[in-house]
Amino acid sequence: MLIRSSALRRFAALPLLWLCASVPVEAGAAPDFFSAALCQPPYSFDHANTLYEAAEKLTKPDMSMMGAAVYHLPAPVTRDGFTTQDVIFAGSAVGVLIEGHVAEELAQKYQLEREKNHLFGASTLGFSRRLPDADQGMKDLGLISLVAREGPAMPGKTMLVCEFDSNEDLEAMKALEKYSSGQ
Repeated sequence: MLIRSSALRRFAALPLLWLCASVPVEAGAAPDFFSAALCQPPYSFDHANTLYEAAEKLTKPDMSMMGAAVYHLPAPVTRDGFTTQDVIFAGSAVGVLIEGHVAEELAQKYQLEREKNHLFGASTLGFSRRLPDADQGMKDLGLISLVAREGPAMPGKTMLVCEFDSNEDLEAMKALEKYSSGQ
């Protein structure tokens, strides 16, 4: 819904997380969901699966956002002046919901550029930045980006995610942009 490709296609990617082998989290170590949202480390199915399993141990998800699972953390997390208490998994994206409409501030802090596409109204304001080639660990399958978006489905919050877009989704977005611009 708030991610680049159709919600149904993205939601269909969730089972990939369950099929991947998990990367063990050190005993007693709390997962750093905020770092994951910042693509630290860059998105991978294994890391997303590890985070998903950790979130499942904390609480049950809110599935009211079509195509996304939101996990409410037991305590708020603050980093770089931004606060979250919600972790989000949407298709092949993992991140957090930041308190307030702060997409522009996130863009400035994390060097994101304004997105031209508003995803059929799902995003009212969006910014993103592709990771450098050295951090594109799945380049043969697609590309990884750091994304901040606001939209009507997230009143009072801004989504900050590390997002993997498959090559097929990237081609579909190019075609849609070309069609929309009348070229």
